Amino acid sequence: MAVLILGPNRVFLGYIAAVLPALGEVDVEQTTVDGLLARGPLRAEDPEQTAVVKHDARMAHVLRRALYRRVTRPADGIAVPDGSYRWRIGAEEFRLVVTGALRETTSYGVGRERVLSRVVALLLRQAEARGQNVNAAWARRTARAVTGYVDAVWPVVRPEEVLAEVLGDPAVLDEAADGVLSPAERAALLWDRPPRSFRSARWSAADMVLLDEISGLLERPRGHGHVIVDEAQDLSPMQCRAIARRSEHGSITVLGDLAQGTTPWAARAWRDQLAHLGRPEAELIALTTGFRVPAAVVAVANRLLEELAVDVPGTRSFRTDGHLAVRRVSDPGEGTVAAVRAALGHEGSVAVIAADAALDALTAALDAGGVEVSPLGDGTCAGRVTAVPVSMAKGLEYDHVVVVEPARIAETGTRGPHLLYVALTRAVSRLDVVHTRPLPSWFPEPADIGSDLSY
Repeated sequence: MAVLILGPNRVFLGYIAAVLPALGEVDVEQTTVDGLLARGPLRAEDPEQTAVVKHDARMAHVLRRALYRRVTRPADGIAVPDGSYRWRIGAEEFRLVVTGALRETTSYGVGRERVLSRVVALLLRQAEARGQNVNAAWARRTARAVTGYVDAVWPVVRPEEVLAEVLGDPAVLDEAADGVLSPAERAALLWDRPPRSFRSARWSAADMVLLDEISGLLERPRGHGHVIVDEAQDLSPMQCRAIARRSEHGSITVLGDLAQGTTPWAARAWRDQLAHLGRPEAELIALTTGFRVPAAVVAVANRLLEELAVDVPGTRSFRTDGHLAVRRVSDPGEGTVAAVRAALGHEGSVAVIAADAALDALTAALDAGGVEVSPLGDGTCAGRVTAVPVSMAKGLEYDHVVVVEPARIAETGTRGPHLLYVALTRAVSRLDVVHTRPLPSWFPEPADIGSDLSY
């Protein structure tokens, strides 16, 4: 069975795509979590408080309730004409079939099929007892005749129908979320202007996670022999559930760094994350010796690590080489141009990493300064200098990195300090920090790390 590799973004996947053939892998599917769950175009964007609720593990319980509320207790029996005779199943017997399927079902679709097949089997036994010639054609004809009765108590449904009811009908949401979500959380979920039908709904990225959960309740998705998840610390509980559904035998390799968790729902403890992936007792291996980032850079990252509310041991670099320079400048654009020009005097790739909103101005300054800059693409661009928004830096690496204005990066949302940690750990040889604003208080002095750190 195929191996599924999930990366944080398409840029990261572009970088690793060229490596896989060398590893002998031929049956590999590579995508992002968003790509895995995509069901159509995204035409809406949730406020953060709404997205946080949608990604919460409790939504699985809410959605299950919302789906199975459609299964109703039969009020009437079944009567199927067969020539001049009618085969009958009483209301109580029909109710026993439905409740039995509910008790046993592994998915909504399987439960419905069990009701249908068991009703047909009851009628078949009646026909055989009366000496009726029962064959495959008779069974198909009878199944068609009873489908309407089954639809009335266990209807066929689409994921979009269920979710549209949850997000658009306060009464449905209140029933499904009773005792699970607070009134404020329910209010955050409800659409301001519900669409006329689920077909015209404007879905968001978080809605794709919910639709996948409902799809998994209806029918199990196609599985993979092994799943590899990189940057797993950023997965929400609901995304973890979606990934677990696609692991055919529970074989999953999870890679990540809690310090680099930058989503609003990023994990703070691996045991919780592994539980959502269906593997709460999986083996945990902490990698504390690094070969990629030099000691001078690791020393700075470890100081920031102490400020983050995560249980992550400090890293020890195997390498004693590397260079770290910190430059306070009067103009960030001019300072970045000077740092990049100096970096181009050395071999290797160069990346300028800054807060997303600051990157256009820095790129314009580099262009004006005669420095050719490649935008961040699929990892195959030929230019030596790449402009990287900090939100897309995760998983990437460059020989020389210029991090611009750490204080501004650290102020980017509630996970800003984690974004800064990501930015500071992208360099494999040399790191320049360019700033106009004061550096964070935790930033080390040169004597603290034994570097030729310059201010």
